Amino acid sequence: MCWVALSPPEDHVTPWCWHALQFTPRVAVEQGFVLLDVSASLRLWGGLRALLLRLLQPQGLPACAAWARAGTAPVALALLRLKLAGQPRPGQVPDGLPLDTLAAAWPALAVLERTGCRSWGQLRALPRAGVARRFGAALLEALDQAYGLRPTSYPWCRLPPVFDQNVELPATATAASELLWTGQRLLAALHAWLRAGQRGVLAMELQWTHDLRRLDGRTLARQGLLTVRTAQPTQDMAHLRRLLAEHLERTPLAAPANHLRLRTLETAAYAPLSTSLLPEEHKRGERLHELVERLGARLGVDRVLVPQLVADHRPECMQRWVPAQASQGASTPPAQALAPDAALYPAWLLREPLPLAMEDGQPVFHGPLRLLARPRRVDGPGWWDLAAPQPAVRDYRLALSAQLGLLWLYCERPHSGQPDPRWFLQGVYA
Repeated sequence: MCWVALSPPEDHVTPWCWHALQFTPRVAVEQGFVLLDVSASLRLWGGLRALLLRLLQPQGLPACAAWARAGTAPVALALLRLKLAGQPRPGQVPDGLPLDTLAAAWPALAVLERTGCRSWGQLRALPRAGVARRFGAALLEALDQAYGLRPTSYPWCRLPPVFDQNVELPATATAASELLWTGQRLLAALHAWLRAGQRGVLAMELQWTHDLRRLDGRTLARQGLLTVRTAQPTQDMAHLRRLLAEHLERTPLAAPANHLRLRTLETAAYAPLSTSLLPEEHKRGERLHELVERLGARLGVDRVLVPQLVADHRPECMQRWVPAQASQGASTPPAQALAPDAALYPAWLLREPLPLAMEDGQPVFHGPLRLLARPRRVDGPGWWDLAAPQPAVRDYRLALSAQLGLLWLYCERPHSGQPDPRWFLQGVYA
């Protein structure tokens, strides 16, 4: 057996439990310490040394004051207490451990010391019947567990289904940007919760409690809140911190705040990128959706637009620009499904098709154009597009210009009121 005892800061015990759940499901809080049974996880993590290196270096959480390991949980806790007290490790463990490091002996500590019993070994040498009659059977049971003669069981920590933590601010915040300092502590706890559950956050809510109920003769809301959403599940706390900072810069506080609460609204399974045995280029900078989210938080969600594919026969109507936040969560078919020949379309479409002049029945644009390939006919829209003045009936052609290279043209076939076909330039191949 292999037990590890940790001494995290008092107000970070729960996040440290969540962090420890990444390494073993047998995590408990005992007497203010975090206790782990890593016996079944050593091989998975490559041995005790590799496990401890990962365990004792969490991302965002404050470091533990001390840690200890032993073959049983009571011995690990006793060694941890010795480290915190600055006392040396005894030569014989567990016989030489001081009696005050065994929690079950604390009620009988004064009586045992008067009899000259000051170590675990001396207590174990006393007659068991007399110890049980004088101090109760619980002391002997704890001693047997410390020596590995009885199994040890604790109420194991369980990951809550929703992250929800509320902390008191160290000082009253008068501006929304002042909430971010305490918010970083909550983000560190959120990171431990996400990693333990292998989840990524999609939406979270930051809530603060106002210190005043009335201000300047008007009743104030008890709480203020801010909702932050992401396009993809993420565990990147740096990105979430930037989003919170951008939102808080634009959020006024109705009154000073004294408490801060962070909870998740929506999460999803998170699959980190797999590492490769081959050398790969290190991708620098933030991803596209992170940039869009950060710009939306800074400029406003209605001012940041992203393209969205639309099923339409007309190339100029195959996409539309929508607010970035409105597009989050919307399922759009891939371009290949909407337009199987989309790969043949030019990379650049003109905002409005440009009418072309005609010479001897052929279109010209900065000189004569040589038509290539066979025409591709497009008939649309139909009854579904009531805004269209008339159906589009076009024959698309590739054309080669001596000055401009490949161009994309279409010929609008004659309809009522139009005796001759008209040619338009709609796209340019880069």
